[in-house]
Amino acid sequence: MVDMTSLEVSTRAKAGKGAARATRRSGMVPGVVYGCKQEPTLIELDPRVIMREMHRNGWRSRLFSLELKGGPVRAIMRDVQLHPVTDVPIHVDFQRLAAGEKVHVTIAIHVENEEAAPGIKRGGVLNTVRHSVEVLADADKIPSSFTADLSGLDIHDTIRWADLKGTENVTPVGQVSHVVIVTIAPPTVDAEMEVEAAAKAEAEAADDKKK
Repeated sequence: MVDMTSLEVSTRAKAGKGAARATRRSGMVPGVVYGCKQEPTLIELDPRVIMREMHRNGWRSRLFSLELKGGPVRAIMRDVQLHPVTDVPIHVDFQRLAAGEKVHVTIAIHVENEEAAPGIKRGGVLNTVRHSVEVLADADKIPSSFTADLSGLDIHDTIRWADLKGTENVTPVGQVSHVVIVTIAPPTVDAEMEVEAAAKAEAEAADDKKK
């Protein structure tokens, strides 16, 4: 059973910029629910609700139940437009989901067991190349996140798509199979010391030639 977050929303009758401005003046955020080959539904909701959900991890892949007059609508939050100065939400788009439908979603990657990685213990530096991955997932099986387990990783080791946990029911979008997700880089200090040692060796070699 997929967890869903219920949101209280209200329908609005009029479309257009004037109606959207009037909605904002009333303290609400205008929005639209589209998809499933149905007519778009115009909605409005409290901006504090939107901000709350955006501050939770994985809001782009979370399932929402929009409580409308005609009954609950299952959807995902596709886009939130923010004011360029205040960063307050000014419009929100939701996509309806039908059972069995494949949807394109962005899934966050969580790193775990960093303290157990031999490479980290030896002074290596964790380098997270990608914080999320775009996938196609069944509307009933959208994962909340993928996991990159660093247990056993040494310096220069990497985690790729095939190494992530929780990817069983999804298909990656694009050529990400061989893309590095996480790597453990050599210690920064060691790298700097190697450069200094190489420079010193070159200088000594130059002095020897002059002699």
